[in-house]
Formats: sequence, C-alpha cells, structure tokens
Amino acid sequence: MTKQTLSAPTAEPTPAGLPRRDFLRYTGAGLALTGLLLTGCNDDDDEVDPNTGTVNVGSSDLGVLNYAYALEQLEAAFYAQVVAGGTGTYFAGLGANSAERQILSDLALHEKAHRDFFRNTIPAGNIIKELTPDFSTIDFNVGKRATGAPAGTKMGVLDAAMAFEDLGVAAYNGAGRYLTNPVYLALAGKIVSVEARHAALIRDLMSYNTFVASDVVDLFTPTSATSAPGLGTGTGLEKSKKPSVVVATANQFLQEGSKLNVSGLG
Repeated sequence: MTKQTLSAPTAEPTPAGLPRRDFLRYTGAGLALTGLLLTGCNDDDDEVDPNTGTVNVGSSDLGVLNYAYALEQLEAAFYAQVVAGGTGTYFAGLGANSAERQILSDLALHEKAHRDFFRNTIPAGNIIKELTPDFSTIDFNVGKRATGAPAGTKMGVLDAAMAFEDLGVAAYNGAGRYLTNPVYLALAGKIVSVEARHAALIRDLMSYNTFVASDVVDLFTPTSATSAPGLGTGTGLEKSKKPSVVVATANQFLQEGSKLNVSGLG
C-alpha cells in the first residue's frame, strides 16, 4: 500500500482588468495542484503487453487516473514541441501573432502542470510509464490546414490543438462515470473545466465566435420563438466519449509501445 500527499500552493491574486490573451495563465497551474490524498494498492500492471504492444492503464479509480495522466502527457508533449520549436516554426513568428504565441505558451504551462500533478500524485506502484508521442501527422510550420486540402494533408498547430483539447474535454466527461471516489471526481471536474476553457479559446482562434459547435455540444434549439421556455430539442450539454472511443484517436499520436489499452475501464 502506498500513500502520497500533495499540498495546495498559495493562491495568487488575479489582476483586475486582465486582458483576454493573459487570462489563462491564472487558471491552469494553480487550479490543478489542489490538495489531494491518493491511496492505492499495487494491483495494476503497467507493463507493455508483448502481444498487443499497448500500455494497460488498469481499472477502477486508479485506472481512470492513469488514463487522464496518459492524455495529459500527450497534450503536454504537443505544446512543449510547439513552443520549443526553432526558427521556421509557426510559433516562432512565421504565422502566429503575439496573442497566439502568448496563448500557446500559457497552454503549454497548464498542460505541463496537469501532467506533473498526476505523475507526482499517483502511487509509484500504480502509475503507467512515460509515453512516447508520434506527431508525424502535424505540420508545426503552419497554423491551420488549408480549406479544401486533400486527404492526408498534415494538421496545422491550431488544428492539432483543437483536436487535443476537444478530445480531452470529451474524455474527462466520459470517464467520470467510472470514478467511485468523490475526491477524484472533484479533481477531474476542476481539470476538465480548465480544458474546456482551452478548447473554447482554440476554437475561437480557428474562427472567431465559433467557441462552441454541434460537433462538441448537443446544442439546444427552441421549438419556436413563441414556445414556452425550455421547450425544444437538444440538451445543451457537452458531448462525452467513452475511453475506448478516445484512445482510438489518441493512439494515432502515440508510438508503438506507447499506445493505450483501456479495456479495464469498460
């Protein structure tokens, strides 16, 4: 049995009148690092299955935490490569404006904080290994894939960011049903709220005022302009995805030996 405690950092006040492009730097790192006590027994196997070449995240609550850790690893690695790229990359100034560079830098810090939180908190006997990403389908020199680009054209930085952020939100919402410990559920709720802010902002960078759309939200449509309040179609809720659906996408960005097996999560 292992036990590890992580204490919350001292809160930092948010300046009044904070510009939108600077907003996210005050929402991610501190929020994720809330106090949490994790206790678990070494009953999950994180070895790579020689038959499938996949990493089994395990089952029950710790399986969900490993699943979240795997997705945060992927996001953190992506943003780290975006901001660390040398001359000739989109981030270096050949396409991104100063606001976009600030936003991508902030998101890189947030995702690193989320990844490190899970890495430092899940008991050593239960945590999966560090994964190796495969970003060969992403072109880090462009922001967005051209409209009407032929099939097989690489994703741009913003295309990939939107894909990762939307996937993360759907993953957290879809995995909540497998958590039994209310402490873990509260933690997931705090992190997914930050991921949703990321997703909305990236979508707005892709195309102004498109922060929410029918592919990610079951949009509510009133029956008519004169109908009673609340009558209409759609729930207005975020669309969630089960782990098996999420990893079908996530595994496309992971190398062999790092692809995920979430069969223990149902």
